[in-house]
Amino acid sequence: MTAAAWGLGAAVLPASIVEMVEALTIVMAMGMTRSWRSTLMGVAAALVALAAFTAAAGYALATWLPEAALQLAIGGLLLIFGLQWLRKAILRSSGRKAMHDEDRIYAEEVAAARNAGEVGAKGLDWFSFMISFKGVFLEGVEVVFIVITFGLSAGNLPVAIAAAVVGVLLVLVVGIAVRGPLSKVPENTLKYGVGLLLAGFGTYWSVEGLGIFTAGRESLEWPGADLAILVLIAAWYGLSRLMVRALRRPSAVVPTTSGSWTWDSSEGSGSSGTT
Repeated sequence: MTAAAWGLGAAVLPASIVEMVEALTIVMAMGMTRSWRSTLMGVAAALVALAAFTAAAGYALATWLPEAALQLAIGGLLLIFGLQWLRKAILRSSGRKAMHDEDRIYAEEVAAARNAGEVGAKGLDWFSFMISFKGVFLEGVEVVFIVITFGLSAGNLPVAIAAAVVGVLLVLVVGIAVRGPLSKVPENTLKYGVGLLLAGFGTYWSVEGLGIFTAGRESLEWPGADLAILVLIAAWYGLSRLMVRALRRPSAVVPTTSGSWTWDSSEGSGSSGTT
């Protein structure tokens, strides 16, 4: 494999792991609380729908658009996903948003499953079927877009698909071994890293795709060619850290009713008393 292929796999793999960890939490909650049969049927239906969606979206993007327009469309999609992930990472790093907690999400899903009524002895449990279908499909759609966009832009769709499959299998194997949500996976860190990758590649391909509006309708060229991607990722990282610093609220010292003083942190890290 070439360095480009390894880079493509390194970008797609963590993205698929992050999305499948979230899907696994939902599936485990439904299966262990209600009905594994109905849950797995929902997962299977979602996978079929995702396969059809992947084929249709991939064919449409690959055949209907010229190269520059394809780069603009793909870059725009990657920027949308990347900036969404970066926004959440910035808010979490600055204390403006709670950290993603798979154990808490799993408990909420279990509570919802138990409150949905009794599971019938026969037939399909529609609650677990639909929740599992929705969870796998919605998380899978993001993986599909990332696979298609990265794969088509890099001209190596098989590597992108293989990396996504490896990520799904890793999460599945570990999930079966643990038999619970994968709360030990550094999901927030992975999301931050993937967000930087998506934003960097998305910016690169979006600017190249602007050539569709020129007289020649050909892709624009970046100085330094592909090395510009590293500069863009570094730039997005620097910008994100500046935003974290700007959004981070300083701790304030406030008096308590007992006359002592306590540090009141607005970053969600709790309070510690001091005199």
